[in-house]
Amino acid sequence: MASNPLAQLSKLGQSPWYDQMTRSLVSQGTLKQMIEEDGLRGLTSNPTIFEKAISGSKDYEDTLRDLVGRGAELGEIYDALVVGDIASAADVFRPVYESTKGEDGFVSIEVSPLLAHDAVGTVKEAKRLHAKLGRPNVMIKVPATPEGLPAFQELISEGISVNVTLIFSVQVYMQVVEAYLKGLEMRAAKGGAINRVASVASFFVSRIDTAVDKKLEEIAKAGRPEAIELTGRTAIANAKLAYEKFQQLFTGARWDKLAAAGAHVQRPLWASTGTKNPKYSDVLYIDTLIGPHTVNTMPPATYNAFRDHGKAVVTITDDVKGAHELFDKLKEVGIDLTAVTGELTVAGVKSFSDSYNNLIAVIERRRHEVAHV
Repeated sequence: MASNPLAQLSKLGQSPWYDQMTRSLVSQGTLKQMIEEDGLRGLTSNPTIFEKAISGSKDYEDTLRDLVGRGAELGEIYDALVVGDIASAADVFRPVYESTKGEDGFVSIEVSPLLAHDAVGTVKEAKRLHAKLGRPNVMIKVPATPEGLPAFQELISEGISVNVTLIFSVQVYMQVVEAYLKGLEMRAAKGGAINRVASVASFFVSRIDTAVDKKLEEIAKAGRPEAIELTGRTAIANAKLAYEKFQQLFTGARWDKLAAAGAHVQRPLWASTGTKNPKYSDVLYIDTLIGPHTVNTMPPATYNAFRDHGKAVVTITDDVKGAHELFDKLKEVGIDLTAVTGELTVAGVKSFSDSYNNLIAVIERRRHEVAHV
């Protein structure tokens, strides 16, 4: 039997996670099978994923009927469906968490994106979700907005594991790492254990190419044809530069002190790794970003494609010099990456907020349908 590239990733220090959640993944034993056969090490979810799951399947019918029959409010129904799914997935991954001594086996749940610009509200909701789930291998997702970062720092200082999401730029990533280190230091200073506090920094990859490629095509049409040669390369270069910073930031006296107390590095996580442009390889954002202390969370089509024809070799440290040179060339042709990544953060928050509102509307509609059957 041919070897499974997914199963080889963890030998290279990268954890494959699944960017999907439906109730049937747990109930039909699929998730357990993926852990056993593919070496799957974790799972991420977001409001878009749940909106599609709840509106597009019959998995939730019985629970909905039961809740509506009891006169449950919308918030209670949301928790029963979404929080319930995350809890059951976390239970499936618990043996991975235990066998890796808290390094892996995490399931992520998003704080309402409507709180993306509310630090106090984010902390409050993250603590509520953490307490309600009551499982050590759940990560609460908090966006890397100016308000999200202090909330993240506070949550780490309270011993709550966090997936920092919607990171697009290396500059913001450096702020995320600083907040993580400060949070750990605050926790250690008050005598709290830091050996079971974990975090990942979720870099959104493909969306960067989508945005930059569009601008490069416009620049090429406007009389700079050389700009077209730069398409399809920005996202990977950006991730390589982030990984270079990761290697720098998690070394030295400050980190050594935390590591001696049992701290885990905050792993870079590559998100949005489904290829949007059909001209590019369907495993482009997996093959090129493999390396130690990283996570790649893959949507189903990308996961299956990599299992079928991916190549499991360390690539994240290849041609970092070329990544720096590409950024210089992008600047030369007039690409302002700070502006692009800023726009992407705003668009990301809006997209998740829209999906969250749609999800609430779907639950409301399904509640109405079930009540009138």
